[in-house]
Amino acid sequence: MEKNRQALSVLIASTLAFTVCFMVWMMFGVIGIPIKKTLGLNATEFGLLTAMPVLTGSLIRVPLGIWTDKFGGRIVMTILMAITVPAIWLMAYATQYWHFLVIGLFVGLAGGSFSVGTPYVARWFPKNRQGFAMGVYGAGNSGAAVNKFIAPALVVAFGWAMVPQVYAAIMLGTVLVFWFFSYSDPAHLVPSNVKFMDQLKALKDPKVLKYCQYYSIVFGGYVALSLWMVQYYVGEYGLDIRAAALLAACFSLPGGVLRAVGGWLSDKYGAHSVTWWVMWVSWICLFLLSYPQFDFTVATTNGPKTFHIGLNVYAFTALMFILGIAFAFGKASVFKYISDDYTGNIGTISGIVGLAGGLGGFVLPIMFGALVDLTGIRSSAFMLMYGVVWVSLIWMYWTEVRRAEVMGAHAKDFSLQG
Repeated sequence: MEKNRQALSVLIASTLAFTVCFMVWMMFGVIGIPIKKTLGLNATEFGLLTAMPVLTGSLIRVPLGIWTDKFGGRIVMTILMAITVPAIWLMAYATQYWHFLVIGLFVGLAGGSFSVGTPYVARWFPKNRQGFAMGVYGAGNSGAAVNKFIAPALVVAFGWAMVPQVYAAIMLGTVLVFWFFSYSDPAHLVPSNVKFMDQLKALKDPKVLKYCQYYSIVFGGYVALSLWMVQYYVGEYGLDIRAAALLAACFSLPGGVLRAVGGWLSDKYGAHSVTWWVMWVSWICLFLLSYPQFDFTVATTNGPKTFHIGLNVYAFTALMFILGIAFAFGKASVFKYISDDYTGNIGTISGIVGLAGGLGGFVLPIMFGALVDLTGIRSSAFMLMYGVVWVSLIWMYWTEVRRAEVMGAHAKDFSLQG
């Protein structure tokens, strides 16, 4: 009974900590808009600005996962969050573009919290509940939506510089709450005779590379679009920052909160079945989102007639909402693959896969900006994502689907093998 109480406390405290870390990590998605206007940045420069925190948050994931296996999640998470507090505060005093880029690198350390909490939380639960536990923890991704509720209100009321000051105070409070409501269990540590290079040998495993590819879409795409959507709504539909952030949260919120449901589905039906359907739903949504606003003229018997085709703000938001749900399920199902295949090495593998997802979140906003500057078409971001999903569908078909019946009489038998 005591063990169950500790497990629940660890799960709640860790999920709160990850939500705050993700909120801080996504800060530039909102405050980047007034900064862009003040500094006169183009789309590529804006993409780089929003992506800088994602870079360090991604690169540090592998060592953080390894340190979590070795030292325990409680101490690693506490130190990680405490380190970010001064950097978050300093953001308010930045005045030049390079200031934001450099400070953004240090703020980005908060994004590495995912590969600390995932193995830390998972080891407190039995294997048949690990998918759900990791899904609940992963719901901290909804910090991206929390950012869209808090930051715009602060920007409008006090200016963008108030956001990092408030976030630094919130992070400091979270460090204290996490420390007092989390626990350590020496039985969860990887034996000290396991060497750093031994753990990294997992990179030679083709299955790990495949899971990296999947995660670069469902997590990397989620991060990139969470950073990109507010300014997309402002530019494409002419909304103010508060309305744009509210609608953008229709993607970010389900993309974070429903991860727990994805974990439950992955426990019940298997990681493969859930991931396969996630990829197809994402592919369809991205195909529709890729179409730019355009007019075409048809020669009729009554003379030329011009027709307009394009998603209005309501249809666009509905598709983004569905895409957010798909990404939420996919983020959980990829980590169900990991907990099934690498039980004794969850920290390292989740760090490696998390790194791939984070790097996707770093590269994609820069590519979004470059494509907009190059083509002038805002929906080119979705065209790029559409192509990336195609790669995963093909890879998954040849390595998994051809070896199993996904739709048919024996589909359930396979999915239960999980």
